[in-house]
Amino acid sequence: QVQLVESGGGSVQAGDSLRLSCVASGSTFSRHPMGWFRPAPGKEREFVSVISWSGSSSFYADSVKGRFTISIDSAKNTVILQMNSLKPEDTAVYYCAADPEGSWREPDDYAYWGRGTQVTVSL
Repeated sequence: QVQLVESGGGSVQAGDSLRLSCVASGSTFSRHPMGWFRPAPGKEREFVSVISWSGSSSFYADSVKGRFTISIDSAKNTVILQMNSLKPEDTAVYYCAADPEGSWREPDDYAYWGRGTQVTVSL
């Protein structure tokens, strides 16, 4: 099994920054892409960002492009989501996911999920 544990959430004001971390572990963990998702109106979870294990490829939702940066520390099995210029609409539980079997942007294609970390952004 694979375990994903998120951390770094919190309550901030608009314009502030937060840094989310997701540590992967488990006997069956291997080097797969890792992504971040959050709930959205009408969707259980929407795509935020994803990165390849090598770090050479990364993608972002249009809503966070230019404000969020995803990175990976392969030696520590950790993916980081640096969130800058936060907006109230970024308020959500952020979930880490690993091992997409199809589209990297589709939550249904991911095999493993963390429990999430809450991000709250106020005016």
